[in-house]
Amino acid sequence: MGYTIYYRTSIKKWMEFSRFIKRICAGIGWDVRIAEERAVIEPPCDFTEKMVIEKEGEGFVKTNLVEPCHSICLLLLHAAASFGSVSVWED
Repeated sequence: MGYTIYYRTSIKKWMEFSRFIKRICAGIGWDVRIAEERAVIEPPCDFTEKMVIEKEGEGFVKTNLVEPCHSICLLLLHAAASFGSVSVWED
């Protein structure tokens, strides 16, 4: 185990992104907390850490390749690119 997704975000439409991520997380049953410039997403999978997406910043989430949480984290990050720019890489 020990697989990580890294990302760099620049979300230009933060309010729209916040509404979108709340709706998506509610739909898939994940917990999400939105602060002024940060979204904290808690996947329900064992061995998967919470994901913090900042309006401007860098982050990582250790998923340990636990599915479906790993793929959903990737999808959420790529969807965030619709509201600004997001770079994603994995190890």
